[in-house]
Amino acid sequence: MQRHSILRFLVFVVFFSSGAAALGGAVLCDDFIQYCRNKQLIKQAELAVHRLESLNADYDVLLEQLESNPDLLKRIAPVALGGEPNDPNTVYPKARAKELALARKAVLDQTDEDSAEATIPTWLQRCSDPAKRIILFISGASLILISMVCFTSGEREPD
Repeated sequence: MQRHSILRFLVFVVFFSSGAAALGGAVLCDDFIQYCRNKQLIKQAELAVHRLESLNADYDVLLEQLESNPDLLKRIAPVALGGEPNDPNTVYPKARAKELALARKAVLDQTDEDSAEATIPTWLQRCSDPAKRIILFISGASLILISMVCFTSGEREPD
């Protein structure tokens, strides 16, 4: 008799927990999708903050170098302002548009790979279909009803 009640309890737990999981998944599917999207937006914002922090650090180093070496400003100014360099003993390389486009594409591809990590899982995308959500809801509710009706301990009749 004891084995029978333990087995009945285990089957009840299995049916009830799987039914509750299916029912909860069907009801909370939109919230899960919103959570994944928010997680992805937070990750993109953190990446943007890290990029800005690295740019600030680079500019701080450049400003320190400009303060310590005034000749550096004379070398950088023509390039930054778009003028021709006037030092006859220095060779300034010219970048072509094609080379700049390839460099820009490589930098953008690297940032896109970082942001593609936190996408919505495929199982959640499949569950978000309205027909499948209805099926999940009905199957979860039926599993809970089956576990309540068939596997709960009934009132015992006196011998």
